[in-house]
Amino acid sequence: MNAKQYEKIVQELANIIDEGIHIVNTDGKSIIYNQAMATLEKTNREDVIGKPFRVVFSHIPEGESTLLRALRRAEPTPNKQQTYLNRYGKEITTINSTIPIMDDSGEVVAALEIAKDITNFKTMSNTILELQREAIPEHKVTEPKIRKYSFKDIIGQNRRLKHQLDIAARASKTDAAVFIYGETGTGKELMAQSIHFNSSRRNKPFLAQNCAALPESLLEGILFGTARGGFTGAVDRAGLFEQANGGTLLLDEISAMPYELQSKLLRVLQEDYIRRVGGSRDIPIDVRIIATVNETPETLIRNGLLRKDLYYRLNIVNISIPPLRERKDDIPILIEHFLEKHNSRFQKELWMLSDGALEKLENYDYPGNVRELENLIMSAVSLSDREHVLTEKYLQMPKEAAIANVGADYDPEEMSIDQYLESLEINIIKEKMADFGGNISKTAEVLGLKRQTLQHKIKKYQI
Repeated sequence: MNAKQYEKIVQELANIIDEGIHIVNTDGKSIIYNQAMATLEKTNREDVIGKPFRVVFSHIPEGESTLLRALRRAEPTPNKQQTYLNRYGKEITTINSTIPIMDDSGEVVAALEIAKDITNFKTMSNTILELQREAIPEHKVTEPKIRKYSFKDIIGQNRRLKHQLDIAARASKTDAAVFIYGETGTGKELMAQSIHFNSSRRNKPFLAQNCAALPESLLEGILFGTARGGFTGAVDRAGLFEQANGGTLLLDEISAMPYELQSKLLRVLQEDYIRRVGGSRDIPIDVRIIATVNETPETLIRNGLLRKDLYYRLNIVNISIPPLRERKDDIPILIEHFLEKHNSRFQKELWMLSDGALEKLENYDYPGNVRELENLIMSAVSLSDREHVLTEKYLQMPKEAAIANVGADYDPEEMSIDQYLESLEINIIKEKMADFGGNISKTAEVLGLKRQTLQHKIKKYQI
């Protein structure tokens, strides 16, 4: 097989890969440039293949090209964020990994770059930072432009809940870090806001970031900010730590933060200063951290999702919010509260529940916890007409939850084909989630799903 045939095979292989691939030979000419890369860079393949790299991508400063560094200095560049102009002057942002390709003698014969488009992510992260900046008060007396919750918004008389509320109230009198564990829908952010707005920091910013919402490269910049020149296209921008200075920063789902970034966060908590991404200046910060997780810390640490040293640094005050199935004595109180709230919202006059509706609500396990109970009441109120008693006919209990509870003993003959297939899907997702300690990214990868698709199914089936 000759070189041309090998090149043809590589080109065909490159064209079926989702990531962008660009290979430049020792003459500086592009010999492989797949359709994914052309789509990413908004460029025609015909304008690149066989052409000198420096001619086609003249907008990229020579010293900033990772392909040229790999080609000329045999220097690899893993997972680097780059913002540059394509052939037609359009700004592109990517995460690139570039490696030199060497022959048996150690000579560089080509350079390979694999790229993933994050232009939309970068735009989103910049928007997040701008919105957070605009939400921060200009003067001490100005209230933050967010909905504020306090302890009075946490409804319930359950003994375990009241004990945790007592701990939270005591914590609000200090600046100690707080670590909150609670299942989805138990009210972790509500608890975190209550601590902040009951503290001496109440007139300072309260900012929240879901650590599972963004990739590592963007999350680091959002948290710590960026310095001009730190990487291609970087500008001076304050991160959430600087924006929340004097106030509180809530790190939701902190176990979803990449392990390496957790170590950087630990250093910030120990030293009380941050350094912007690509910067060299240490910036002092005074920020209280509240972290939340929806699985037990022991499970997260055992599965390698949460650093033990970071957990010990954050777990100065520990709050564990009980799930609704373990505080069912609060269900009637919560129902009354949600009825009043949504009667007002939908202009209805439902004063009470029928015995059947109450029994149905009290016997349900609530995988979605208090949030799910409120959604059930809100739905029932919105569907009602002129009744004064909410009956069970308006309670839309999720059939998916009933299917999920069937377990291994279900009888397929008693199910429709849709129910049977859904039950199989639910059980498979549950098993894989358990295998990976609830890590959505790893579970999605094993199941061959996009992360967003898996999150949708988890929400749909209330897993």
